[in-house]
Amino acid sequence: MDLQQLEDRALVSHYLKGNEKAFETLLMRHKDRIYNYIFMKIRDHAKSQDIFQDTFIKIVKTLKKGKYNEEGKFLPWAMRIAHNLMIDHFRKANKVRMISESSSKSDDFNIFSVLELKEDNVEDSITKEELEQQMVDLIDHLPDAQRDILQMRIFKGMSFKDIAEKEDVSINTALGRMRYALINMRKLIEKHNLVTHF
Repeated sequence: MDLQQLEDRALVSHYLKGNEKAFETLLMRHKDRIYNYIFMKIRDHAKSQDIFQDTFIKIVKTLKKGKYNEEGKFLPWAMRIAHNLMIDHFRKANKVRMISESSSKSDDFNIFSVLELKEDNVEDSITKEELEQQMVDLIDHLPDAQRDILQMRIFKGMSFKDIAEKEDVSINTALGRMRYALINMRKLIEKHNLVTHF
């Protein structure tokens, strides 16, 4: 039997019947996609590797408990597990920060929150990964000062006080740059049709 030819659903079924090779095939088939999705958010190879391993440990435990009922949609289901573990990671690291922008339609606007994974549409997790990469690319189109502050705030989780000290500007200037960076990101997002509405 050539496991490579089997669909994910069949591989899960074979694994649950004791065929460890079936799970290995699943892992090899999807590992790059899942790891890249994690790394794009975490931006740290060691931490991404930890979360990736935790994801597959949780997948194995869930499968063995008989709680997999995704009707063959293994990859979106696995991505959602990875997504939830990343949220846990950010909560622990105290990096979940919403960035206020007074002109936004809501009080809190976070660039990546517009692409939150919805429970009722897990298939979107795959296109979400690609969208976020495009958004990361868009950041490079911002003026240097705005791009730098956005990267320090979102990717490095720095406080505005720390950013102001590092850039040798006032906190108000740092806040102003962030505000303009977010406004420009919103324009770029709309221009490139990445997100139809916030």
